[in-house]
Amino acid sequence: MQQKIDLATDLLRQAVREFSSVSFATSLGAEDMVLTDLIDRHRIDIEIFTLDTGRLPEETYSLMQQISERYSTPLKIYFPDNLAVESYVERYGINGFYDSIESRKACCLVRKVEPLRRALKGKRAWVTGLRRAQAVTRSNMELSAFDAEFGLQKYNPLLDWSHKDVWSYIRNHDVPYNRLHDEFYPSLGCAPCTRSVTAGEDIRSGRWWWEDASSKECGLHAAMRPSKTQNAHSLTEKS
Repeated sequence: MQQKIDLATDLLRQAVREFSSVSFATSLGAEDMVLTDLIDRHRIDIEIFTLDTGRLPEETYSLMQQISERYSTPLKIYFPDNLAVESYVERYGINGFYDSIESRKACCLVRKVEPLRRALKGKRAWVTGLRRAQAVTRSNMELSAFDAEFGLQKYNPLLDWSHKDVWSYIRNHDVPYNRLHDEFYPSLGCAPCTRSVTAGEDIRSGRWWWEDASSKECGLHAAMRPSKTQNAHSLTEKS
């Protein structure tokens, strides 16, 4: 376990060393709380931000407050453009995302993707808490790769961590986490698009549960091609 922690910490430091201006996009899930703790604990110069879509559960807002009280690294919050939200609702309806994949992705575009673009503007690299085991759509991701969608390097320090690894770190370091996890919400998002799961269900089955598993991404994490950065490959070989 310590080897995985060291690898993740090294990768975070490498991102800063090689790209200087780096942001961490947290969705405030368990994996992202591990990275928040690592960044703050080791005083790594990475900006931490989250997206407030306007449809988040109350438990997520409570965690935002806990983060501001616990950590010295500020949590910056980005909101969707109000005119874009109004236009979406006028076209699709307040809960139109249930009607089709097109309407759901249009909602994600307005509430998540466009705010993310603003958050990443001027940055050269960004960090996520993605894990390979979370979904079939993430099985081919790399620890470090160029993200053509956003035009900057993308780092996934917890890519090879297991669910057990994540919660072992949280328990051992007394890391705050979203209490919805205690109610069988392994993957967190907007309240209308997230539900609890039952034993044996895939951990992403609670997200957009009315869709096929192969479509369950919001546009924040497009498929990436492997990085040609030698240092990233060296780190991979150590895991």
